[in-house]
Amino acid sequence: MSARPSPADGPDIPPGPELSRIARPLRLSEEVSGDLQRRISRGDIKPGDRLPTEKALGEAFGVSRAVVREAIARLKADGLIDTRQGSGAFVVDAPKTINLRFWQGAGPELEELRDIFELRAMVEGAVAELAAQRRDKKDLKAMTEQLQAMDDALAGSRDGTEADDNFHIAMARATHNSYIGRLVEFLGRHFSDSRKLSWHGTRKELAHPQEAQREHRALFEAISSGNAEDARRCAQDHLRGTAGRFGIKLALDIERALPKPVPAATKTRGRR
Repeated sequence: MSARPSPADGPDIPPGPELSRIARPLRLSEEVSGDLQRRISRGDIKPGDRLPTEKALGEAFGVSRAVVREAIARLKADGLIDTRQGSGAFVVDAPKTINLRFWQGAGPELEELRDIFELRAMVEGAVAELAAQRRDKKDLKAMTEQLQAMDDALAGSRDGTEADDNFHIAMARATHNSYIGRLVEFLGRHFSDSRKLSWHGTRKELAHPQEAQREHRALFEAISSGNAEDARRCAQDHLRGTAGRFGIKLALDIERALPKPVPAATKTRGRR
């Protein structure tokens, strides 16, 4: 970084690990907008503050003004900032839209990655529980096919992330709730980058895809046997295991944040 913004240009951008993590092979504008978004979320840049100029931000991040311009456009599209002709870009008092852009694999802060794993644990634990109660033979066949695809990827030392994604989508479809299936398919594609860590993490020796696959099989067995409580636990154990292999310890209060199990009287719904 060759320079830092002056006070006249807007709020100072202090040096930090986020700036050095920007990965050149990825889209730089996404990295810059993501960094600024985190600073806005943390309150480093407050509502009403004017962002540094394009020139100052470009120097701070070590990118071109065109990259900064695209990053600013992304933040504006997300409703986080507003641009005023001749005055610059300002953080809005209240975001106009809900931003649900996820980390995309460029050296995230551990806190951000931990939050993604916690969200996955909450979503996938509830989905697994309902899938165990409603799955049918077709659902189990679809899940089995993706398990086999992951086995094949392991045998050939290939990336099994796509099959991993499809396994979780098949599990969501086994709930026979169209909204759950669509939600998990949407979230699943965003979660995909965190799943890649199980197959080829930033440090490959930490990935241990064989362990993740054992957890997948335990989860499948619980769903196949119709044991909703075990399915929920296996889903949570899988997320804890994946996070733990990267030194991330998930909070012990996740279980208390999850919905209560569905009463036994409803467990026959969807058996087909």
